[in-house]
Amino acid sequence: MTAAGHYTDLLWDAVLRGDEYSAVDVVVDALRDGLEPEAVLLEVIGAVQQRVGLEWAANRLSVAQEHAATAINERVISTLSLTSGRHGGERGRVTVACVDGEWHALPARLLAEVLRLRGFTVDYLGAQVPAAHLVTHLHRTGPDAVALSSSIATRLPTAHATITACQAAGVPVIVGGRAFGTDGRYARLLGADAWAPDARTAAETLADGLPAPAHPHAQPMDDLPHLSDQEYTLVTRSAPQLVATVLDRLPESVPAMAGYDDDQRRHTAEDVRHIVDFLSVALYTGDAELFEHFLGWTAEVLEARSVPVAVLRPVLDLLGDELRDFTRASELLRRATTSPALTGGAGTPVPAGAVTEGADSTTLHRTGRPA
Repeated sequence: MTAAGHYTDLLWDAVLRGDEYSAVDVVVDALRDGLEPEAVLLEVIGAVQQRVGLEWAANRLSVAQEHAATAINERVISTLSLTSGRHGGERGRVTVACVDGEWHALPARLLAEVLRLRGFTVDYLGAQVPAAHLVTHLHRTGPDAVALSSSIATRLPTAHATITACQAAGVPVIVGGRAFGTDGRYARLLGADAWAPDARTAAETLADGLPAPAHPHAQPMDDLPHLSDQEYTLVTRSAPQLVATVLDRLPESVPAMAGYDDDQRRHTAEDVRHIVDFLSVALYTGDAELFEHFLGWTAEVLEARSVPVAVLRPVLDLLGDELRDFTRASELLRRATTSPALTGGAGTPVPAGAVTEGADSTTLHRTGRPA
């Protein structure tokens, strides 16, 4: 086992127990034993945070435990930052922020600390930064670049507007996080000046320098001509009505809903809205795989919670019925209902009626949330 692996195991144990003091001791010991601060950030703290997400998705950590672990990791990063000393800003100035609506701030925080260690002056703005406030900050501070982070794909339309606004202010944008795809496809689609799959690559890219934006006044329609059909706009605007209609009709396919209490109905409404939101962003990007990958992830979460995957099928069918006049949305939903995530093997769709089997334990509200 590597030194980083050893301390990762120790930090995981401390985080799992909710022991902040032991977690801080692990980091201090790792630095004292000669592990580089950047390695502690990315290979110890970052690795533990990734495991937190995986364990939550596998239903081995509760939401409360996930939040507590993240909070401990945030405080551990602060300890490391104070312990590793100050560094000059001779390599330039970078603003690091999360897209508005993005609460998963730890990846951005890790990047900010890596950049500081490498000699950048960093303005770390944290979670969900509105574009207007970000641009005001850019005009006031004049950074060399903006590093924009987002973990959830439903933030991509907001990310697009933010990228465009920063470029209009003359500041290039590098983006990162799972929202932009494992290969950076959505970074390219939305016109970002650069994309990085991890903090080290981002730091190296920024050290090489990013040129001023080539097209600082581009509009969404310039980059995404398929938006001219207005389907994204119309589906987004009608999302509350779509959710209400699906909830109204869903008990016909999921009889167990007749016995739901208020909390179960509220959680079910949230989950249906999540599906509509991912459908909307697939319309925005014009990428059917985005919606299918979301459903695949959701299916894994359902299975981890012993909920039949078929519970998703009636929701998609009802949405398809409501959006039958929307060409692209209908095709996305049709593809989704026959995707491997929702089939019973060998490409055979799971029968819609299968959702009623074991109805006492089939609850859509248990689909969960991304970690």
